[in-house]
Amino acid sequence: MVLPLEMGWRHLLFESWPVDPDLLRSHLPEGLEPDEHDGSAWLSVIPFTNVAVRPKGLPRSLGVRLPEVNVRTYVTRDGVPSVYFFSLDAQGLASVAGARLFHHLPYYYARISLEWADGRVAFESRRRHPGDRPARYEATYWPTGEPFAAAEDPLAEFLVERYRFYTEAPDGSVRHTDVRHDPWTLYPAEASVETDTLLRAAGFRRPEAEPVRYYSPGLDVTASRSERSAGVN
Repeated sequence: MVLPLEMGWRHLLFESWPVDPDLLRSHLPEGLEPDEHDGSAWLSVIPFTNVAVRPKGLPRSLGVRLPEVNVRTYVTRDGVPSVYFFSLDAQGLASVAGARLFHHLPYYYARISLEWADGRVAFESRRRHPGDRPARYEATYWPTGEPFAAAEDPLAEFLVERYRFYTEAPDGSVRHTDVRHDPWTLYPAEASVETDTLLRAAGFRRPEAEPVRYYSPGLDVTASRSERSAGVN
């Protein structure tokens, strides 16, 4: 039995594009439907760092830091707004192996650096997972404007206020994890993205349109055990 996890999510960029729901539907397991906002499904790339990752109940001092970047979309099942992960690239070979084995998440080992200086985040990720196609993401991003509660903006709320994550395990089963955290505080954001081949590695072309971007300094999270989702193939 794998214990629930506690962690902090820090220095997040939510970089999101509207896409045709049919484009995403062909990439999703049966039983999950693209969630739509204003008639569009959405595809996101999210770089950030996990801090103090540890089994629930252990002190923060025993946690590990795990910078990552993930590719995700937004789905519904039984009326529950959720997230579906296509990939999660992360630093730390042991952590990636544990996430794959015990939490059935599509993690890929990558060499990642994240530095915060002068109000900006410099993020670089290079996938080094054995046997998998290479993927890179290099960007500098920063908050602009004033902070706001995600619930104050319908699109922001749609993209970030989600408390269930779905993934497809290596055996083809679909699994879900529930998370608990405070509501999000966001900032408008700007970014300079030098390289992004993560979307291509996941089977998508990077949209030509400018994405919607939000930044968050982060929050603390509790994640449940991964569970097999009955009736989803």
